[in-house]
Amino acid sequence: MYEKTYPNKRFNLTLQFLQKHISTSESILDLGVKNPFSEIMISEGFSVENTLGEDLDEDTTTIKKSNADVVTALEIFEHLLSPYEVLKSIKANKLIISVPLKLWFASAYRSKTDMRDRHYHEFEDWQLDWLLEKTGWIIKDRQQWTNPVKKIGIRPILRRFTPRYYIVYAERA
Repeated sequence: MYEKTYPNKRFNLTLQFLQKHISTSESILDLGVKNPFSEIMISEGFSVENTLGEDLDEDTTTIKKSNADVVTALEIFEHLLSPYEVLKSIKANKLIISVPLKLWFASAYRSKTDMRDRHYHEFEDWQLDWLLEKTGWIIKDRQQWTNPVKKIGIRPILRRFTPRYYIVYAERA
């Protein structure tokens, strides 16, 4: 397998994790509208269908109707009020989910201009693990990584060694 690089560290690490666990012969339902990473998955040979922008807290019809082998939820669960209901509605037997981790030195992200672009949840790793366990998933692999920024200050220094992202591969119990 050859390795491409993308300008975003998170995209590179997410793609490596996806390729480690999911075959391009498996179909994927990617929660959320088409986005730069779903385009990367397609360019890497994955068959990807996205949800259509519906409020997944209110409407899980697309998830329930999907016959995909795998569901990916990449940087989406932090925006939901009830990720529990979404996880319960998934029919696929494989799941890859990534979330931003709660940082003790920074408050949750909140856009002042876009009401939908806010983080209701920023998880600690044990919280996501427990949510997956409670909804019938068994974690098979997990990884965390940092997200350094090119700024000066205490928080940028802390971001160099404090994990910011958490990704999990899980299968139905």
